[in-house]
Amino acid sequence: MWALYVKEIRSFLSSLIGYIVIGVFLLITGVFLWADTSSSYNIFESGQASIHGLFELAPYVFLMLIPAITMRSFAEEKRVGTIEMLMTKPLSDYQIILAKFFAGFTLVILSLIPTITYYWCIQDLKDDLSVIDTGRMWGSYLGLLFIGGAYVAIGVFTSSLSKNQVVAFILTVTVCLIFLMGFDGLSLAMGEEDGTLMNLGIWAHYYSIGKGLIDTRDITYFISLIALFIVFTKMVLASRKW
Repeated sequence: MWALYVKEIRSFLSSLIGYIVIGVFLLITGVFLWADTSSSYNIFESGQASIHGLFELAPYVFLMLIPAITMRSFAEEKRVGTIEMLMTKPLSDYQIILAKFFAGFTLVILSLIPTITYYWCIQDLKDDLSVIDTGRMWGSYLGLLFIGGAYVAIGVFTSSLSKNQVVAFILTVTVCLIFLMGFDGLSLAMGEEDGTLMNLGIWAHYYSIGKGLIDTRDITYFISLIALFIVFTKMVLASRKW
C-alpha cells in the first residue's frame, strides 16, 4: 500500500497537475483575501484581525480543484488498461482505494500549509488591541481538512465509475455540490424547522467545527461520509470480478 501511495504522490508531483492545483488554490485565496478590495473576503476591508474569509472561500475553491486531482484516480487506469494489472497486485481493494485516497488528501494538506502564513501576516498587521481567535482558526482548519477528505473520497468513487476523466470530474463536482449546498437549499425550500435535512449536508457540520467547538457528532459525520464513499468505491471495484 505504501509503495502505491508513493507512486500516486510522485505521479502528481512529477506532472504539472499537483503544482497547478496548489498554485491555483493559493492564487485564488490570495487575490480574494489580500488584493481584491471589492471582495467580501478581503482582510483589509473587513477591518478585523481574522482570516475567516479563507475558511468561507476554500470549500468553494476545493469544489473545482479537488475533482481535478481525483478524476484520474481510476479513470486513467481504466483508459490505459492498467487497472487489470493493478488488481492483480498483492493488495486488497481497500488498500488500493486508501492509497489513492491518501495521495489525494496529501495534496489537500500541502495546499493548506502555505496559508498559515496568512495568520503570521495578520499577527504583524493587527494593532495591540486586536485579538485573533486562534481556537476558531484551528477549528476551521480542521473543518477544511474534513471537507477536503470528503471531496477526495467522493472523487475517488466517481473516478471508479468511468474511464473518462471529464465525466469523473463533472460527477465529482455535482455530488460534492449536493453535499455542500444541496441539502441546505432543499431544507429551506421545504421550510424545514428541525434542520434534519441540513444536518445531512457538509456546511452545517463545517460551520459547527469552525466555531472552535469540536463536537463528536460533526467528526462522526465527516468520517462516516468518507467511509461511505470508500465502501461505494470498493463495491464498484468488486463488481468487476462478478
